[in-house]
Amino acid sequence: MANAVNILDQGFACLVDNLGVIDAEYFISLIKRDDFDYTVWQREYFDKMEAGEFAVKASAYAESHPYTGKARVL
Repeated sequence: MANAVNILDQGFACLVDNLGVIDAEYFISLIKRDDFDYTVWQREYFDKMEAGEFAVKASAYAESHPYTGKARVL
């Protein structure tokens, strides 16, 4: 398990890679300002899905976004 600093660095790098620096900062400000609770949001989001819908969406996403990183076996 990574330490908190590494997770923060990786998370922010992911945001910057996908959103750019400005929108990554804006995203973080939105999360902080709105007292966003990811666990509550996740529960509400996934509870609305039909049985099996998540698996179908996850498979479709994985097929359309193949992993091209530099994974290492630890």
